[in-house]
Amino acid sequence: MKLTLRVWRQRNADADGTMSTYEVDGISPDMSFLEMLDTLNEELIVKGEDPVAFDHDCREGICGACSLVINGDAHGPERTTTCQLHMRSFEDGDTIDVEPWRASAFPVIKDLVVDRSAFDRIIQAGGYITAPTGAAPEAHATPVPKPDADLAFEHAECIGCGACVAACPNGAAMLFTSAKINHLNVLPQGVPERETRVLDMVEQMDEEGFGGCTLAGECATACPKGIPLMSITSMNKEWLRAARKVKR
Repeated sequence: MKLTLRVWRQRNADADGTMSTYEVDGISPDMSFLEMLDTLNEELIVKGEDPVAFDHDCREGICGACSLVINGDAHGPERTTTCQLHMRSFEDGDTIDVEPWRASAFPVIKDLVVDRSAFDRIIQAGGYITAPTGAAPEAHATPVPKPDADLAFEHAECIGCGACVAACPNGAAMLFTSAKINHLNVLPQGVPERETRVLDMVEQMDEEGFGGCTLAGECATACPKGIPLMSITSMNKEWLRAARKVKR
C-alpha cells in the first residue's frame, strides 16, 4: 500500500503546530497503525529528520496509552484502540490525517503526545477503597450479587485512553469519571467512600477544565471498551444522592 500521511507536528507545548505531509510506501495491510508510524519514523531517521512522537506501550489494546485522532475519529474508523487498528481498514492511495487528542485539559507535549495527567488527578481524588493491609481476604467473605459484579466489571474495563474526551464536542470527561466511580460504588468494598468519592472526583474533573456533558453520546460511540452512556446517568444519580447526604 502507498499512503499519504498528514501528521500534526509540534516541537513542544509552547510552539505552534502544523500539519506535515509524508508519503509512505510498502505498507502491509496486516500492519497495525502504530507499525505503519514506526515505518514512517524509520524513514525520517534515515533522512536525518526528527521522528514523529506518539504514545504507545503494550500495543495489545489494554494499557490505554495510544491516543490518536485518525481522519477525525478517536482511534480511527474501527471501534478499537489505535494499536489494534490495522491498515486493512484503509485503501491503497488513501490520504490519512493523524492528530493528537484535542481537549484543553489534554495539552500537547510534542507532536501526537498529550498530557493526560488530569485523569490521574481525578483518580487520586477518590478512585480507591479503604481496605486493611495484609493477606488477601477469603474470596467468599463478602458476597456480591452477580448483577452488581457484572456492572462493576463492565465499568472496570475502562482503560483511561481518553477517546471519550477526544470524541466529545465539549471535551467532557464524564464517561471516564463515571466508569471509575460506578465500578467501585456498586461493590460493598466501595461503600465507605461512596458519597465522598463521587463528590470529590466530579469536583476534580471540573477543576481540570473538562467541558460540560450534554449527552451527545459521541463518547460511548468512540469508547474502545464499550462503556455505556448510561454510566453517566448513573453517576449523576450518585452525585445527587451524595449531595443531599453530605453537607459541605
